[in-house]
Amino acid sequence: MQLGNFSISLSVKDLTASELFYQKLGFTVFGGDKSQNWLILKNGDTSIGLFQDMFPNNTLTFNPGWNNEAQPLDDFTDIRELQRDLTAQGMEFVSKADPDGQGPASFMVVDPDGNPILVDQHVG
Repeated sequence: MQLGNFSISLSVKDLTASELFYQKLGFTVFGGDKSQNWLILKNGDTSIGLFQDMFPNNTLTFNPGWNNEAQPLDDFTDIRELQRDLTAQGMEFVSKADPDGQGPASFMVVDPDGNPILVDQHVG
């Protein structure tokens, strides 16, 4: 099962303070929109999303169809296929993608320790 590119999405209290902190650790802004209270930072192949007032908890994030530079992959497992496979294994979902949809979609599950896992496909 290929879940795609991995990053951690941090729920932050002060976007600017968090941005400055992670820049001291060598991260640079890679994407996002500060006016919408979110930024994506990178340090090598490591990505961190900073989200102010968007998520209640830190969240593990996977992006099917993207590489670690947020570029589309030619070959990947569509999110609806991932969802079907997990459903067949008895996985419980917090939110689901439309199984009959196409293109971008997402679903969320929670691990046994309460950690949210967002699978968020941005490509068709």
